[in-house]
Amino acid sequence: MKHLLVCAVAAGISISGCSPSTESSVMTPQSNILQPELAETDFRAKGIIAGSLPEVINALNTGKISSQALVKLYIERIEKIDKNGPKLQSILALNPDVLAIAQKLDKQRAAGEIIGPLHGVPVLLKDNIETKDRIATTAGALALKDNITGRDSPLVAGLRAQGAIILGKTNLSQWANFRSEGSMSGWSALGGQVKNPHMLDRNPCGSSSGSGAATAASLAAASVGTETNGSVICPSNANGIVGFKPTVGIVPQQYIIPISVSQDTAGTMTKTVMGAALMMNAMATTTPNTDYSAGLTKDALKGVRVGVLNFAKGDSAPILEHFKTALSDLKDAGAILVDIDERPETPNNFGGMSYDILKYEFKDGLNTYLASTSPAQVSTRNLQQLIDFNEAHKEIELALFDQSIFVASQAMDSLESEEYQTAIQIVQTSTRQEGIDRLLQEHNVQVLLAPSGPTVPIVDPINGDVWPNSWPGYGSHAARAGYPHVSVPMGGIHGISVSLSFIGGENADAEILTYAYAYEQHSLRRLEPQYLKNAQAIPFIADAMKGYKAAN
Repeated sequence: MKHLLVCAVAAGISISGCSPSTESSVMTPQSNILQPELAETDFRAKGIIAGSLPEVINALNTGKISSQALVKLYIERIEKIDKNGPKLQSILALNPDVLAIAQKLDKQRAAGEIIGPLHGVPVLLKDNIETKDRIATTAGALALKDNITGRDSPLVAGLRAQGAIILGKTNLSQWANFRSEGSMSGWSALGGQVKNPHMLDRNPCGSSSGSGAATAASLAAASVGTETNGSVICPSNANGIVGFKPTVGIVPQQYIIPISVSQDTAGTMTKTVMGAALMMNAMATTTPNTDYSAGLTKDALKGVRVGVLNFAKGDSAPILEHFKTALSDLKDAGAILVDIDERPETPNNFGGMSYDILKYEFKDGLNTYLASTSPAQVSTRNLQQLIDFNEAHKEIELALFDQSIFVASQAMDSLESEEYQTAIQIVQTSTRQEGIDRLLQEHNVQVLLAPSGPTVPIVDPINGDVWPNSWPGYGSHAARAGYPHVSVPMGGIHGISVSLSFIGGENADAEILTYAYAYEQHSLRRLEPQYLKNAQAIPFIADAMKGYKAAN
């Protein structure tokens, strides 16, 4: 299962409207909120920083707040709930120059020099993405704690070209959850364990756990995650936000610590679909003439044939109830629902070959990446040296789980080997032509639909991640195919968020976002985090745990 999850102060100012769109408010309907008295209200965001990315942009554009003031609010909130209070541990490092950058952008705005749509907007990056700011890119690992490269990943350059400010780096499942079969999602040696802001003892999922938790908790209006196989979608599902994994290659992978050349991509993690589209406009530097926000309308699902992947909906009764409601919302939005009951067949040892591909590509890609870093900051120059480093520092690195995936990857042959070439051909054909493409074509549908994943379990430092055997969703096929996938909240179960997935064919990114937006605007089911200590914070669960006699 581990390789399936590879994969992170009140302003008192009201917000009116959205820019650049007329996006509806995505506040949660009362029917989806727990009893207000259960929430830790002191931890909940207020004012401008509680808003979505379009709302924050609007506040900056209309002069309701300056970039410097906005940055200060986020820094104060990070101190209040990430470092103190519930101690989410979602932020690994802040940009030491962030206020100076905000000041410069405020001066440019005052002079009428607007760089782009994200002018003065603070965003967070998962800490496997390089930025030329004075922040290390660590993957959460001790071996890379001083890895300050002075290089912008192309996606960061794209964000910066539109005026965005890099606020800091988010915690993550160490090495994007590709170190051990017994790992804990959301844990890194440098950052510790990320907490889920909805219920603090619950798994935030990984590997973009910090990006998911930070966005949900309003530590920034937008963050960037990365995905190899579920690492944007799963934490978005777990933390109740919108996660978008684009077609592989649309967002360049250069200067991002790699796992898989065939599956890796950065993705957006925001509160709303419009926010995801605006981030894509900046990050997708290989498609500079595509406006991913242009087609986002509430009517975008009218007459659209939607393939309902019944074979991938799982067997969780509460999730099925939410899925049923989501299908009703889609009908109300004008979608034509087409049942798809039969899962496409995959070859023998499909799972084994898929996993081997990642191990082959990880060894090759990481060796190349480590060789490109500065010897002054990074002494480990290849995977074997990294394995040796971890053994030498095992009291820190191996305190909770081993490095079995590292060791298995080191044993793999080169990408020129016949075994690798055969595996990549079979897996990509099975997930593309014989998988998602076939489903779209044979059922004459424009998008595929399923739940995004399970309700998340409790963080378990003894057993590592313990996930249900029946995993709802079809995200692994989208990841292995390299196809676009967006996850949108569809409600909650006792305060834990669950989401709905939209999956499309290669380069159908803009279309998938339009369908997701229309669903979002007809449903409005995103939950605000309640910062519950655990499930027993809910009275009926606490009473049941005590037993009838004890409760009476």
